[in-house]
Amino acid sequence: MKRVLFSVVLLLTASFTFAQIKNVKEAKAIANEVKPDFAKAEQLINEALVNPETKDDANTWDVAGFIQKRRSEKEMENAYLQKPYDTLQVYNSILNMCKYYFKCDELAQVPNEKGKIKNKYRKPNAASILAERGNLINGGIEYYNRALGDEAKADEYNKKALEFFGSYIDVAAHPMLEKENLLATDTVIPEISYFACIAALSINDNASIAKYAPYAQGNAKYGQYAMEFICTALKAEGDTAKWVASLQEGVEKYPDYPFFFGNLIDYYSGNNKYDEAMQYADNMLAKDPQNALYLYVKGYLYNNMYTNLKDANKPEEAADALNKAIEFYQKAIEVDPNYAEAYSNLGLVYCLQAQDFSATATTDVNDPKYQEELKTLKSFYAKAKPAYEKARELKPESRNLWLNGLYRVYYNLDMGPEFEEIEKLMNN
Repeated sequence: MKRVLFSVVLLLTASFTFAQIKNVKEAKAIANEVKPDFAKAEQLINEALVNPETKDDANTWDVAGFIQKRRSEKEMENAYLQKPYDTLQVYNSILNMCKYYFKCDELAQVPNEKGKIKNKYRKPNAASILAERGNLINGGIEYYNRALGDEAKADEYNKKALEFFGSYIDVAAHPMLEKENLLATDTVIPEISYFACIAALSINDNASIAKYAPYAQGNAKYGQYAMEFICTALKAEGDTAKWVASLQEGVEKYPDYPFFFGNLIDYYSGNNKYDEAMQYADNMLAKDPQNALYLYVKGYLYNNMYTNLKDANKPEEAADALNKAIEFYQKAIEVDPNYAEAYSNLGLVYCLQAQDFSATATTDVNDPKYQEELKTLKSFYAKAKPAYEKARELKPESRNLWLNGLYRVYYNLDMGPEFEEIEKLMNN
């Protein structure tokens, strides 16, 4: 009795396996028809893709890729005949074709029982992928633009855009197209890497940034952005040591791109590592003494040091730090007369000096020194006034640069109409 049951099980298994192989053949035949029923073909092949008896067969994945290829071709045929066609279907079919052919190639590269590899699929499938590869860019652009225009679905669309842009690069790096040497000859890859990272950044996909950003490194146009993406991903991952190291590398490779230098200085000053920050600023100034950013950063560092020195009860050193900040802000303005941030910070330093002076000045109106000290106090605000007003002139939309400062200046200089105008802006 047991033997009979065992035989029946064997027969059922063989029958089921045969059915799946038949599904693969039938799916390909349907896709090859003049008017293919792609829904039916996909249903049949999708069953085979997950069935234990056929999912590890390279031919199954080859047919799956062929169906997607045919689906794209039929849509493009409709476009050629000026019939309605689905552009997104074209792009997605090509994307799926690449995925299926990649899997087919992976399985076909497994050595047989004699240790030999007989991959009959690689050459024709590589040719198909190469012929359609440009549409991966088109698909990425389509979804990227949709993300820009639809905030509610932006994450969904950016994820798709990343998939397309990433696949364009993956194709170039795949062994199937090794002979094409696309990584060396395809000059578009750095740009596509840039857009892949932009899409990845918008959905916080740091793994994809780490994967695709290196393809743009060293490129004259996109290299600095690639390095920025890598730094941003490392910071998001919380790897401070690698983040700082990448910023340092960025400073060396791209000294004219302020992202690396600015973030490095912020890190050092934010962690009270002023010696390191000053050293970096001095190194950069030694290379480019007339660089407004580097001069501004020196002023910014002295500006920040002032607070620490004051908290440490070192008033003389704190006052000296403010004077140094003024010196470097003024130098930055001499180099770049349109440096709104330098004007704003210069105004702030004068206000800080006024604040420090006020702390020790007499408040007794009957004191003989009162009028003289009041005059000195107002002189600080008088110096701050043109600095803040220039910042406002240069960047009227950036109210954080001048609004609070002018409010304080106009109040202390008893400038009624000007103060009222600023007060209204603050209330609004």
